[in-house]
Amino acid sequence: MPRDRQTEQSFDGTGTSPVPAPSHPAGAFGRRVALGSGAAAVGLGLAGLGTGTASATPTGSAGFDLGSAPARRDDGLPTVDARRAVRFLQGVTDAYRVSGPRLAQSYQDASGLNDIAFVYDNALTIIALLVGGDRTRAAAIGDALIYAQDHDSQFSDGRLRQAYHADTFVNADGTAHVGYEFGLVGTAVGDMAWSGIALAQLARATGQRRFRDAAVRIGTWIQTNANSTTGLGGYTFGATAGLETHKSTEHNIDVYAFFTLLARLTKSSVWTTRAAHAWAFVEQLWNADGGFFWTGSDDGTAINKNPLQLPEDVQSWSWLAARDRDRDAALDWAWGNLASTDTPLRQNSALTGNQRVTGAVFASGSLLTDPTQKIGGQVYNPLPDPAAVWFEGTGQLACALVDHDRRDPRYAPLLWSLGWAQRNLAVGQTYGGRKVTGGLPAASSNLDSGFGFGYYQNLHTAATSWAVFARTATNPYRFPR
Repeated sequence: MPRDRQTEQSFDGTGTSPVPAPSHPAGAFGRRVALGSGAAAVGLGLAGLGTGTASATPTGSAGFDLGSAPARRDDGLPTVDARRAVRFLQGVTDAYRVSGPRLAQSYQDASGLNDIAFVYDNALTIIALLVGGDRTRAAAIGDALIYAQDHDSQFSDGRLRQAYHADTFVNADGTAHVGYEFGLVGTAVGDMAWSGIALAQLARATGQRRFRDAAVRIGTWIQTNANSTTGLGGYTFGATAGLETHKSTEHNIDVYAFFTLLARLTKSSVWTTRAAHAWAFVEQLWNADGGFFWTGSDDGTAINKNPLQLPEDVQSWSWLAARDRDRDAALDWAWGNLASTDTPLRQNSALTGNQRVTGAVFASGSLLTDPTQKIGGQVYNPLPDPAAVWFEGTGQLACALVDHDRRDPRYAPLLWSLGWAQRNLAVGQTYGGRKVTGGLPAASSNLDSGFGFGYYQNLHTAATSWAVFARTATNPYRFPR
C-alpha cells in the first residue's frame, strides 16, 4: 500500500527542554470503553534490572537484544531507555506497598483519577516487568488480579472489573475495592482478555499453576458470557451497561490472541476453535478497499463505518496477534493516515519553547477534532489539540512494524520520539506522593480519542509498557520462543 512521503518524513521525534507537569483529568472511562480501543510474545529479559525484591532472571530471548535497534539518531538523540522504563514500572508497583499482592496505579497522582488502577494497564505492566526480568513484582500484580477474581462484592464467576483502587485495594470486608466513583463497574471482554494474556505469560514464566487456573477461569467467563452466534458472530463487549450488544474489533483480536495462548498452555484444542471464532469476526471487519480494519459494531450486526472512529490500535494489534500478511496493509494505513506532529504553535498544545514531537494519534477523529469544543462534550474536560501525539499508540505501531520486518526503517524514528518523550515530558509527576522517573506520558497534549474521552500529558503505565515492548521487540500476545 503506498505511503505518503510527507507523512513519512514527519516521523522524526525532535524536540528540546522539559515541560511543566499538567493536572488534567485522565478521562473517566479511559481507552477500554471505546469500540476499537485497546496486544502481541514476551521478548528479551533485561538482565540486571532488579531493585528491591525484584528478580533479575530474564524470561526469554525472543526478539532483539537492546543493541540491535539504533541506540542514537545521527544527531545524537537517544532512543527509549528500556531499563529506566522498567524501573519506573517497578516504582509505580511499589508506590503504596512493597510486598504482597498489589496493583499499579495507572496515571500520575494529579491526573484526576487518583489511585485508580485499570486492569488493562496492569496486564501490560505484568508483561513489561517480565521482559525486565522482575518476576516478583509481576507475580504480585498477578496475585492481585486473582484476589480481585475471588473477592468481588457481587459476583463469584471469575470476572474482573475495569479498574480497582491501588492504595485502598482491599475493603474493610475483604472485597476488592472497585473504582465506583468513576463508573468503572462493568466488565469488558478486552480487559478480561488482556488480564488473561498477562496471567498466561506469568504461568509460562513461573510455572505456577495458580496463574494458569486464573487465566482459564477468565477464558471460561468470556466464552460463557460473551460468545455470540448471531450477526457478525465473535464475542460481544461484555457486561458493561449500555454496551451489551456492541462488538469490538480490538476485543476480538484480544480474545483471539488470549485463546491461542490458552490452547498452548492447556494443550486443549477447544481454545483453538474458540480463537478461530473470534478471528472470523475480525476478518469481517476488514476494509479491503481502504486497507484497514473498521472499529466494530454497535448492534453486533452492522459495521460501524464512522470516519471519525478509525483507530490505530486495531491496525497494529491485528498484525501482532495473527501476523496475517494478507492484512498487513493495515500497518501502512496507520503509518500513512494517523501520523501527527505536535508543536507549541498548534492550538491548545501543552508543548513550549522549541519542543516538537511526532508520532501516532488514537484514531482518525483525533486529527479532526474541533479545538474549540471540550473533549467528549464534558464541561470538566479541557480543549483538545488536534495535533496531540498518543505515545501508547506510537509504541504499538513501532512494536508492530519491527515485529513485521526488523529491516523496516519506519520503527526507529518512532522509538526516538518515545525516547524524547521519556526524557522531556511529565517531569516531576508523582505516584502515591512519590516522584517516579523514567516513564512516558499518555499524550503530548490534550488528545481527543474521537470516542468521547481523552488522553493528557500524564505519566501512564500503559504508554511506558508499550515503549518497553517496542524497544525490546517484544510481542506481548505471544509466548517467548
